[in-house]
Amino acid sequence: MSTQPSVVPVRAMLVLGTRPEAIKLAPVARAMATGAQFEPIVVTTGQHREMLHQMLGLLGIDVRIALDVMRSRQQLSELTARLVRELGEVMRAERPDLVVVQGDTTTALVGALAAFYEKIPVAHVEAGLRTGVIDNPFPEELNRSLIGRIARWHFAPTPRAARQLTDEGVPAEQVFTTGNTVIDNLLWVLAEGTGTSAFRTPAKRILVTLHRRENQGERMRGMGRALRKLAGRGDVEIVLPLHKSPAVRDVLLPELDGHEGISLVEPLDYVDFAATLAECDLVLTDSGGIQEEAPSLSKPALVLRTTTERPEAVEAGAARLIGTDPDAIVSAAEELLDDQAKYRRMAGARNPFGDGKAADRVLAQLAEDFAAAVPVTVSAPGPYSTA
Repeated sequence: MSTQPSVVPVRAMLVLGTRPEAIKLAPVARAMATGAQFEPIVVTTGQHREMLHQMLGLLGIDVRIALDVMRSRQQLSELTARLVRELGEVMRAERPDLVVVQGDTTTALVGALAAFYEKIPVAHVEAGLRTGVIDNPFPEELNRSLIGRIARWHFAPTPRAARQLTDEGVPAEQVFTTGNTVIDNLLWVLAEGTGTSAFRTPAKRILVTLHRRENQGERMRGMGRALRKLAGRGDVEIVLPLHKSPAVRDVLLPELDGHEGISLVEPLDYVDFAATLAECDLVLTDSGGIQEEAPSLSKPALVLRTTTERPEAVEAGAARLIGTDPDAIVSAAEELLDDQAKYRRMAGARNPFGDGKAADRVLAQLAEDFAAAVPVTVSAPGPYSTA
């Protein structure tokens, strides 16, 4: 009697350290955990320890190894050095077949770098985003560019991001357009229906997120003044989940705490954030991922930055890049609050970032490339297109 040879799963180490990384790698981790082809080894660095650990269980992520690299007011150079050492030790101990990183954080860069040092191939989820300005956003633009020099698999969320990579010289056969996994996770969370919105009134609802390093200080203080002016209209409710960074809190708390019409709340877990986003009328943000999530729910987004690595939303008409000037912020917000025709045009713009099947495409490609050792059973949708 013959016996079938046992299938040895591909040991895939997913390295994440921040809340956005957890959100965007959760669909990949969940998909890997449901089959026999992959053994997901989730490593958290603790870069956003408090914000991260509140949500891992909610997203169905089982953590294998949890590091603790953060120190109070730690410099980027110190964080990078500590991550290189500790992630290198973990990879030598676990010997994964590949390392998966997401986005453009210090964790993502060092995860890729440590894997390169250990001669482990790297898959980069959300590859190819660029502003073209090396220090804006800082340090993310440099991080993602350097990962692009290391990775073997480049999973680009849009055709534009894929073209950016091939224009930089990445071989076309290593670039795959998948859509963005953030859409997978958003749709999954909303379908679960477990979140609670932070809005409490029937007023016009504005969701605000602020945290970028390049906006901290006087720029963010000006943004606070703009929010106070908007709240002074009397017909809006502003909800601002306050980032844990002392540099953010030291600026925004004096400007906004106790102001009527503005609710400063602690960082929302992701299911509550998704519910809050679904219930808002308008988004003001300097964040990255929410520029992708908002169009998925037909929420106009005003981007409070001077550059964006996600121009697809602007080109589609779902977002506007308005900069950081307080008067410009107030003017753009009031235009949408008061002009229903302009609001409807933005709310009705197409979503260029995905169809909820990005993680399936990522796994299908990885399974195909590891097919010599692992039979391919992933049933993946066709290539993602925004046409």
